[in-house]
Amino acid sequence: MAVLYSRLLWGLVAAFSCVAGAQQLPDEIEYYHSDEKTNQIPYFDNRFRIDAQIDEVTLIFYRRHGSQPIILVRPDGSKLKINNLPEDKVEWFDDSTYDMIKIKKPMPGPWQAIGNILPESKIMVLSEVKIEVESLPEILLAGETLKVTGKLFNGDRAIDIPGFREVINLDVDFYSTNNSAYDNFGAEPIKLTTFRDDGRDLDEYAGDNLFTGEFVLNFAPGEWQPIYLIKLPMATRELRQAPVILHPTPVTIEVDTTNEEEAFHKVHFVIDDSFVDPDSLIFQGNFVFPDRQVEAFSIMEGSGGERIKELAFTEPGIYRVKTRAFGRTKTGREFRLVIPEFAFNVEPKADDINFTVDENGQTKKLTQEEIAQQQAEQRAFELEQERIRQEEEAAERQQQMITIIVVSNLVILVIAVAAFFILRWRKKKPAKQEAKQEEA
Repeated sequence: MAVLYSRLLWGLVAAFSCVAGAQQLPDEIEYYHSDEKTNQIPYFDNRFRIDAQIDEVTLIFYRRHGSQPIILVRPDGSKLKINNLPEDKVEWFDDSTYDMIKIKKPMPGPWQAIGNILPESKIMVLSEVKIEVESLPEILLAGETLKVTGKLFNGDRAIDIPGFREVINLDVDFYSTNNSAYDNFGAEPIKLTTFRDDGRDLDEYAGDNLFTGEFVLNFAPGEWQPIYLIKLPMATRELRQAPVILHPTPVTIEVDTTNEEEAFHKVHFVIDDSFVDPDSLIFQGNFVFPDRQVEAFSIMEGSGGERIKELAFTEPGIYRVKTRAFGRTKTGREFRLVIPEFAFNVEPKADDINFTVDENGQTKKLTQEEIAQQQAEQRAFELEQERIRQEEEAAERQQQMITIIVVSNLVILVIAVAAFFILRWRKKKPAKQEAKQEEA
């Protein structure tokens, strides 16, 4: 029978381990051609060969969404089904779109896969699934967002099967190096992101095997080690990169406040130039006023280590500053980051009784009715406090009087008892003396 490529089985055959000196699987597995005149059953086309002496293989078969798990037919005609397995030799993971089957010491020869397998697919031989990720920048800043890309490889060959993203998860975690010289000493591990190949967010094209991760570095500065995890249903691989230093956000916010009408607060954006070019920074954000009104602002020009933006005083209360910064590091890398939200409270004037602070910390101006009601409530409160004070004083005086009476009675009782025993002792003494004289 001639050996040709016919309908290709979309699957992946992975040889995770082989006996020493065993024959390796080829890069692609050939399929036996089916003559439509002599074989009218399509699934007989899905035949592939496993060579002798392979110690272990993992097969991945893609099938139509929601279809039943496939059935494997071994060279001797016996069948492997998900509910009928030799557990010591076969592991089977089924998903809605694929089956992953790990077989120890598979029978050499032609195998068949029976099921609703996707057409126009192919088999690959995976020697080792790994990911190559671009190195992280030398300077990392807390609050910034990075776009990081990675590519999957089968040994030295890139994996270019779009459906493979259904099988694999690519995650990255940051682990503290527990270096006591940094603020993140003893910090818990952080699950940073999941790489995606779906054309969403920062990923440019779906199914191009270029996996994209969006690193939002909104955690404690310090020394961290990135660990990339490749998760398959039956295996996990990891890639450890060299530790990196996450530096503090290079911008801090200060404010000169005012509570004068028609005046302005002065918001200072102070730039630490240790790792960034201060002249390159521009800012965009929002001011949030005490009444929750929002005003957008931007700072496009300026140089040096400080930018100043005026913010109108509208009323006492809590003001918030939400800002993004854009600039270049000293190595020339463009960055964008979120500055931690800054909030400040403006108190009303000492002689201004027309404002109150609600339970959310927001200051609002009172109406005349509210002022009158507040004054009446204050008078009632003061009268109630005075009544309580007088009752407490009266109760205290009464308690003091009771205490004096009790103590006085106790003193009198003690004196009376003492006097009784003294008089009795004095009476007994002459009687004893008379008795001694009579005896003499």
